[in-house]
Amino acid sequence: MDSYDVVVLGAGPPGEVAAGRCAEGGLSVAIVEERLVGGECSYYGCIPSKTMIRPGDVVASARRAPGAAEAVTGPVDAVAAFRRRDYMTGNWDDSAQVPWLQDRGIALLRGSGRITGVRSLEVSLADGGRTRVEARKAVILAVGTVPSRPPIEGLDGMPHWDNRDATSTSEVPRRLLVLGGGATGAELAQAFRRLGSDEVTVIEGSPRLLSKEEPFAGDELRVAFESEGIRVLTATRCRAVRRESGGGAVTATLDNSEQVTGDELLVALGRTPNTAGIGLEKVGVKPGRYLPVDRSLRVQGVDGGWLYAVGDCNGLALLTHMGKYQARVAADTILGKSIADLADHGIVTRVTFTDPQVAAVGLTESQARERGLQVSVLTSALGDVPGAYTQGNGIKGTGLLVVDDTLGTIVGATFTGPAVQELLHSATVAIAGEVPLERLAHAVPSFPTVSEVWLHLLEEYGL
Repeated sequence: MDSYDVVVLGAGPPGEVAAGRCAEGGLSVAIVEERLVGGECSYYGCIPSKTMIRPGDVVASARRAPGAAEAVTGPVDAVAAFRRRDYMTGNWDDSAQVPWLQDRGIALLRGSGRITGVRSLEVSLADGGRTRVEARKAVILAVGTVPSRPPIEGLDGMPHWDNRDATSTSEVPRRLLVLGGGATGAELAQAFRRLGSDEVTVIEGSPRLLSKEEPFAGDELRVAFESEGIRVLTATRCRAVRRESGGGAVTATLDNSEQVTGDELLVALGRTPNTAGIGLEKVGVKPGRYLPVDRSLRVQGVDGGWLYAVGDCNGLALLTHMGKYQARVAADTILGKSIADLADHGIVTRVTFTDPQVAAVGLTESQARERGLQVSVLTSALGDVPGAYTQGNGIKGTGLLVVDDTLGTIVGATFTGPAVQELLHSATVAIAGEVPLERLAHAVPSFPTVSEVWLHLLEEYGL
């Protein structure tokens, strides 16, 4: 049995960060990965999807700017966009990422790992062999999630896309059906429309797109989608699907009995924790569920506090940057530092990279009220600031702050509009630092920038 201080199961971004931080702290580390070092985000999620989104964003931005608009004379070159996506994913080859582990002395075990007991695992190696490993200090689970398979009649066994298929394809379907109006479904729906799909239909069961964000965000996104020719069906569920023989068209039957047809079907209806089949039952944890963790990211209910879970598999926030943050907290705890996870409990940052973008941090108004907070809600039209006019015509969006009236601090913020993701960190710092609004009034945004929306919002509060 090989022995290490720490064994990490999963080499996506959270697993890499946890392994790297432990190794840099002087511990011996092994990381187990059965697919690609870099994980879902690098090869099938954030990196390829944002690369595919970017060409359409640039063209749309140019078309809003007189002088640049006249230079845009053709459609997006989908072939070139896919070529860039292939470059960004290394053509789904992780050889460029492995040296990062090697430079830190981290042992890479290619295969699938399974817990066999207290701080022990068995690894089924990619070459067909098996090995046992022991963790002297800790095991960190960073096994992520997999696409959910909803119980829709006809879906099982019918070829269709999930996020991996959509972000690795080199084909633009003429007609695309998208089940799910969350971040993944919305981003890819608009991406393929701008890459050349003639018809895109989004089917969402909730009353609006991006149902977990402030209501206005989904409403604004719907208006933008429909202006681009994307059909949006909300408060609508798909109850059955069928595909014509020979890989032909897909027909979805909706709960109102309407039928919609496309050449490809993308199912983006959430994620399921990848926690089955990794031996959790050996240590008294029920598999197949999100793993409950404490503020140090230790899995609750495991004696000795040696098992940690970071990233999507704990269900706190299914976002790469939050998983990496959790990995730092877990690693620092293992290294003997006194630290606790604060961000996952009210300071989660999230961006949906549509046009308009939806960038948010902290609590929505409804979440704040559910927590019993007395709040004020401040709003301002983002397009009213001079900096927006300098960017071109038709710049629209909204800034919203949720203020805890008792403390006089911000507990939530949402911005919509083109490229508003860069406004988000100022709100994140304000929330994380619990900065009083009276103090924020002295943080002067430069002119002419869109960040002047902060002045309008603070004026709404009487400052």
